[in-house]
Amino acid sequence: MEHTGSEPNVVITPYPDGPLLVRGAFLLRAPDGTPIEPGRSTIALCRCGMSAIKPFCDGTHKVTGFRAASGRDPGPEPAGAPSV
Repeated sequence: MEHTGSEPNVVITPYPDGPLLVRGAFLLRAPDGTPIEPGRSTIALCRCGMSAIKPFCDGTHKVTGFRAASGRDPGPEPAGAPSV
């Protein structure tokens, strides 16, 4: 999907082996629609699932050895694809 127009209001940056950093004018809501007050304009969202303060990151990914790239995950290789 191509972005047209000016700069986006929100920028989300996945950090290697770490959280998603969210910067800009955003709304954060629970699944039931209840607002979650972030308390700041830049937040780190947990990607490892181990944070004690979900949905926010508390740095637990460092001690658990969580690994994730900062780019798009290519997903599983199709069956029968040659290995490289």
